[in-house]
Amino acid sequence: MTAKTCVFCEIITGAAPAAIIREWDDALAFVPLNPVTEGHVLVIPKRHVADMAEDPAVSAVAMRAASELAVPPCNIITSAGREATQSVFHLHLHVVPRRVQDGLALPWHTAPTSKETL
Repeated sequence: MTAKTCVFCEIITGAAPAAIIREWDDALAFVPLNPVTEGHVLVIPKRHVADMAEDPAVSAVAMRAASELAVPPCNIITSAGREATQSVFHLHLHVVPRRVQDGLALPWHTAPTSKETL
């Protein structure tokens, strides 16, 4: 995916619709198509990078913006790579507010330690 074919880049330029929550000079926050909890937002840098590993400075921009929106309790989640469940290859952070019994199960479980497997 390149900046020319990226739906998040289209949102940044206004070519694709989105419910914008907040805009910074270098980042944008908007409501995802399928929020998993009330208040769930996506935070993206305006500069196109595929994931957090591509450019640490751009990742820091996105995390700064996400942390400005985060109100505990919450999760801030990002993925890098298809195997890690990334589906849009423009760095994005999910800011997911949490509530008691919100029904959201995180997608991972702890692996057993070597002592537990004996």
